[in-house]
Amino acid sequence: MSLTTDAPVVPAPVPGMSSLGALSEKILAALERGGADLSQLGVPAQPEPEDGLWEDVSVPQARARMNMWHNSIDDAAHTDYLHFRLGDLDPNQKPNTLRNWLMSLVEAKKRKGRPEVLNMLMPGNIGSGKTAAAIALGNEAAELGLWTLFVKHATYLTWRRPDSAPHNMKAWEIRKRFVECDLLVLDELCGEMDMTATEFARRETIDLIDARIAAGRPTAYTTNLRSRRTPEHPGLGIVDILGERLLSRLEASAHLVKIQGPDRRKPAKPLDW
Repeated sequence: MSLTTDAPVVPAPVPGMSSLGALSEKILAALERGGADLSQLGVPAQPEPEDGLWEDVSVPQARARMNMWHNSIDDAAHTDYLHFRLGDLDPNQKPNTLRNWLMSLVEAKKRKGRPEVLNMLMPGNIGSGKTAAAIALGNEAAELGLWTLFVKHATYLTWRRPDSAPHNMKAWEIRKRFVECDLLVLDELCGEMDMTATEFARRETIDLIDARIAAGRPTAYTTNLRSRRTPEHPGLGIVDILGERLLSRLEASAHLVKIQGPDRRKPAKPLDW
């Protein structure tokens, strides 16, 4: 004799759902990190940001972009510069010019257009404050909602080699990230290079710059080198390393900001060795 019951069969909870059908906190957190519109799930809207981020960028996504900027500065061992803002720069570092360019990038991004001036060239002597100015620019760009990244030119080339990228990334992921970000600060263009760049360095550099120009994505470049040799300045020029074609691509839609001044890293009093 078998026993029977009229009690309904209760199905096992679906993974990620509670017995009442509500989304678990873990799933909600994952959706929030991905920038999902949680209001569609009945979750109250988050408060408006207090740091000037764009209205059309979700807070979690904006926070993720800011973290990526901070991580890129950390990878370059420049975390001391994270507190710099354009207002902290001196006149030699051209803060007003950099601010005006940044505002033009923000406006272009809002209207989904191409910036009128795509590249910012920042040449100057060693220790003149180029990197500090470029990072101050990046700090403010990240705060305004632009996906901004910083990388030294030599570091980018190293990371593009097989099994050399940080954070378990692949070489193609490195290219994708630095090609697709809204604003790239490429520090020390042609730094640590010999008289003639290797074919790999030339190819990778031209590929990065061409891809960003074709997509209308702005880039700020710092460099210790002049563009070309002259009788007054017979030293190495960028054209000698990477060729005329790349230089013409850089200069086609660029504003030149020379960072001039004394070497800020030089001791006030020469050391006696």
